[in-house]
Amino acid sequence: MVEISLATLGRRKIIDFDHTPLPRVLTLFDLTTLGIGTTIGVGFYILAGDVAQSKAGPAVIISFLIAAITSVFAGLCYAEFGGRVPKAGSAYIYTYVCIGEFIAFIIGWNLILEYVIATASVASGYSHYIDAMANDAISEALGDAMPIDVSFLGPYPDFLAAALVIILSIVLAFGVKESSMFNNIMTVVNMFVVLFVIICTATLAKPENWSLSVTDLNETCPKEQNDNGDWTVIYFGSGGFAPFGFQGIMAGAAACFYGFVGFDVIASTGTWALSFLAQ
Repeated sequence: MVEISLATLGRRKIIDFDHTPLPRVLTLFDLTTLGIGTTIGVGFYILAGDVAQSKAGPAVIISFLIAAITSVFAGLCYAEFGGRVPKAGSAYIYTYVCIGEFIAFIIGWNLILEYVIATASVASGYSHYIDAMANDAISEALGDAMPIDVSFLGPYPDFLAAALVIILSIVLAFGVKESSMFNNIMTVVNMFVVLFVIICTATLAKPENWSLSVTDLNETCPKEQNDNGDWTVIYFGSGGFAPFGFQGIMAGAAACFYGFVGFDVIASTGTWALSFLAQ
C-alpha cells in the first residue's frame, strides 16, 4: 500500500503535443505586450519609491539592475521549459511532467496563492491612486462608515479594488483574444506613461541628492510622534549613494524582483499562440 501511494505521488503526466482544445489566436505582438503588461504594472511604480525610501536610497537603480538580471536568467529557464512543454499551466505543468504529481500539487497551489496576492496588491494600488486623485474622499467615507479595527487587515473594505477585480475577470471571460486586445491597449498606454516618467525625472533630477550627509538627512527627513509625545526623525540611512549599505541594496533587489514577476506568462501561454510561434 505504501509503495502504491509513493508511486502515485511520483507519477508524471503524459501530454499530447499534437492536439490542444484551446484556440491558437495569439500573435507575436500579443505575446510581447502580454509579457510587458504583466511585468510593468502598478507595483512597478510603487516599488521604486518604496525601495528608495526604506531599503536602498539612490542605489535603487542597482537594486533594479540586480533584479532585472535575475529575472533574465529565470525567464530563460521558463523559455526552455515552455519550448519543451508547450502547454498552459506554467510551473505546475512543467513540474507535473518532469518531477511528479505531489510536487506539482504543491507548486500549483503556490501559484494560485501568488496570483491571488499579486491581483490583490495591484487592485489595491489602483484603488489608492484613484483615491488620491479624489483627495482621499473614498478612504475617508469608507473609513467613517465601515471601519475595520484589525491589525492585519486594511482600515476599511476596499470596494473599488474588488470592483476592478470583478470587471477584469469579466473581460477575461470573453476569451483570450478579446482579453489580449484589452491588454494590448493598456500596455501601450502604460509604455507611454513610463516614457513620460523617465523624461520628467531625467530633466528634474538633482544629482546632489545622491551624496547627502547624515546632517542633511536629519534636517530634511520627516519626523514622527511617538506614544510619549516626543518627535523623532524617521531613519533613512547614513547618507550617500547607498545609505543602507550593501545589505539595503540586496534587500531592495529582492523587493524589486516582485516588479518583474509575470515574465513566465509568455511561456505558459504557448498553447494559445499561433502554430509557428509555438514551435
